[in-house]
Amino acid sequence: MFNEKALCGLGRGLDETGALSVEAMGSALTNLQRYAAIAHAMRVGRVDVLATSAVRDASNGPDFVAEIERRTGYTVQIIGGDEEARLSALGVVSGFPDANGVVGDLGGGSLELIDVSDQQLGAHTTMPVGPLRIGEVEPGKRRKMQTLVDGYLDGAPWLVNLEGRTLYAVGGAWRSVAKAHMAATNYPIEVIHGYTIDRATLSAFLSTLALQSKKSIRATPGVSRRRADTMATAALVLQRVLARGKPDRVVFSAFGLREGCIFDRLSPEERHQDPLLVAAVSIARETNRFAPPAETVFNWLKPLFGEFARRDERLVRALCMLSDMAWAEHPSYRGEHAFLRISRMPVAGLDHADRVFLGLGMLARYSGHVQLEAAQRVEGLLDMQRRQLAVQVGLALRLGLTLSGGATALLRRTRIEARDDGFALTFAPEAVELLGEVVERRVQSVSDALQRPVVLAVRPARNGKR
Repeated sequence: MFNEKALCGLGRGLDETGALSVEAMGSALTNLQRYAAIAHAMRVGRVDVLATSAVRDASNGPDFVAEIERRTGYTVQIIGGDEEARLSALGVVSGFPDANGVVGDLGGGSLELIDVSDQQLGAHTTMPVGPLRIGEVEPGKRRKMQTLVDGYLDGAPWLVNLEGRTLYAVGGAWRSVAKAHMAATNYPIEVIHGYTIDRATLSAFLSTLALQSKKSIRATPGVSRRRADTMATAALVLQRVLARGKPDRVVFSAFGLREGCIFDRLSPEERHQDPLLVAAVSIARETNRFAPPAETVFNWLKPLFGEFARRDERLVRALCMLSDMAWAEHPSYRGEHAFLRISRMPVAGLDHADRVFLGLGMLARYSGHVQLEAAQRVEGLLDMQRRQLAVQVGLALRLGLTLSGGATALLRRTRIEARDDGFALTFAPEAVELLGEVVERRVQSVSDALQRPVVLAVRPARNGKR
């Protein structure tokens, strides 16, 4: 409901002085007092204040914590490196329930690495190689810094288990690397969470990034000045992790320690819920005209497609839940509005191909086609087979929502049946009045998309009469 960050640089120069700077502490205290005032005004019932690597390792960390507590009235919890790694990994799991690889969370003062698989956390290591702590990559000192980072990585021999899997990159510095790559490649989706790059491509880009001047990096769209100043160091650390772990790909995560702190409090049942479907239920509750059981639309259209692949089934379920979300928009813009909103939703459990699937499905649901410039820019992120499926599902939803007028409980009076030569959309005798020219046009669109005929039929009444 509210999100704000401040880059105070608490870890800057810590290895040289062993203490937090007066300037950094002053900045942090000013911002924390602001956050405390906002939380109080919002009547927030529980506030957690966590201190990580820089405060944990600084000689004046305890004094700084005492001052925070005095000024805000909140208790500060200084968490250890193991706990920091655990919470960061849980944050990634909350955003990618099927995460399988290693979470790497690069903060200003430290790097946490932790193995994740099947929502279970494995081996982990924390090391003091945050960009603020080890400083900027200066000409002539790159090899020395590389040796420093490699030395710490030697303390994580289990990192070889990352080979062929996924590195989940967490932290503002690495998100800035992703933004720079997006800008360099004119990537069509400006969403960091789920942005994926294969190792070879990213390694080559990191080598190029290391040669850029500060001025050039600062000019990168979306990269703040403070992040730009540490990006070369962040790139070097990422490059060394890739060289050591040899993952197939890197997935950037907007979820980290903060989200992990929240996820940690959920019940086991809540943790195993699909975050996409939970979000879809919430959005549908706020936007749909009517609120039938979530399974109604899905069960109605499923016979057109048979068994979905696991990855696609959850997306189709989400589309069914969200299929009425743009009803209040101007008719000329419903398709575009729905496409843009659903493909950019700030929800978890999605990669970028999934976002395109949802966007195309929703565009077809409202417009009957996907001929939109914004859609054409991103459709290449989805393979042809899944692209066709998204459009087919969208057209089936268009038929269902037209047929029922959005009161989708009416769909229970109809049934789609698979036949050897195509499909039949059958109506109960009391539902014949739902037929009309517009419904027939929607049926034809579905037939064309599936390349199989869909015929209309009326089920016999129980007494044998139609």
